[in-house]
Amino acid sequence: MTSLFYKILYYGLLFIVTYLLFVYPSEVIELLILNGEIFNLKSLLTTLFINLLILIYFRTFNTNKLLKLFVNEGIGIGFVSFWITSLSLIFSFLITQYQTESGYASIFLIILITIHAYSNGAKINLKFLTFNSNLVKNKSKIIFMSDLHLGTNSTKHLKKILDKISKIDFDFILIGGDLIDSSQFKLSDLEIFKKIKKPILFCTGNHDYYIKGSKDKLNQLSKYNITYLNNRSKLIKNFNIIGINDNQSIEEQKNVALRYFNKNRFNIYLTHKPSLFNILNLSGLVLSGHTHNGQIFPFNLIVKIKFPHVYGFFKKGNTDLYVSSGSGCWGPRMRLGSNNEIIILEFI
Repeated sequence: MTSLFYKILYYGLLFIVTYLLFVYPSEVIELLILNGEIFNLKSLLTTLFINLLILIYFRTFNTNKLLKLFVNEGIGIGFVSFWITSLSLIFSFLITQYQTESGYASIFLIILITIHAYSNGAKINLKFLTFNSNLVKNKSKIIFMSDLHLGTNSTKHLKKILDKISKIDFDFILIGGDLIDSSQFKLSDLEIFKKIKKPILFCTGNHDYYIKGSKDKLNQLSKYNITYLNNRSKLIKNFNIIGINDNQSIEEQKNVALRYFNKNRFNIYLTHKPSLFNILNLSGLVLSGHTHNGQIFPFNLIVKIKFPHVYGFFKKGNTDLYVSSGSGCWGPRMRLGSNNEIIILEFI
């Protein structure tokens, strides 16, 4: 009975979200400009059809490019359209004589903000963080990237990332999960990583397990100069890098950190979600991503409810945390109120 309840709840919420993102905005504009109506039989049937497409995309390993484009970009444009049309609807109720103008203003703002969000989603920023530790004897420079989401993001985006870091004299690269998020992504496109003659260390994120044949693909990363740490640690210079898998409980993650902690090295805990920071009481630096800093405003306000450490640098005792907004977008290739970033950690 409990299982049935949660299934009904899940599909009910999915229906509501599908309606609000894919159908509701156009109905509001039609209401404001043409005196149409919100939610009728046509709305119901359209939402059910789109619901089916979304389920096919997310619950199977479907690689159809048109379906992927429709679902991913529809979510992004729909989210922007939802809050703009909702504000316009409220405005038209308060000042009724400008109802039609509110509708046209909605269309203009949706187009303008969508263009800006796509433009910003194509950019990649470099962010420098400086650290000082008695455990690090020599100056060092580490590249940290998270959430590349290859599949959603093209190989062109990956080349843009690697072109940026090729201009930096670094010691090694850390990738904090969600490297690949689509079954249609070909591992052979990771060949470009073989041009980097420095160590590349990787821990898994949630999306790395959603792809078809995920276990096999993770084990093949070594062919492309990417070391999958898989709940292990690796010593490089004065650093002890502990790679913590995402597909385990927070207590299991903590146990991995405790198992490989090295008091004589600077410990870096490479973990996809920032949640470990809440219960970890070991010296060192936790590096994570996952949150995308909300990716599209005002979604960051919602993400912050689940992940209070949604973005940036945090400190608790001897434990530091940096949560990256990610080097790529998830789903819609849009950024509004957030940026793609590559982190350069400088130990001086």
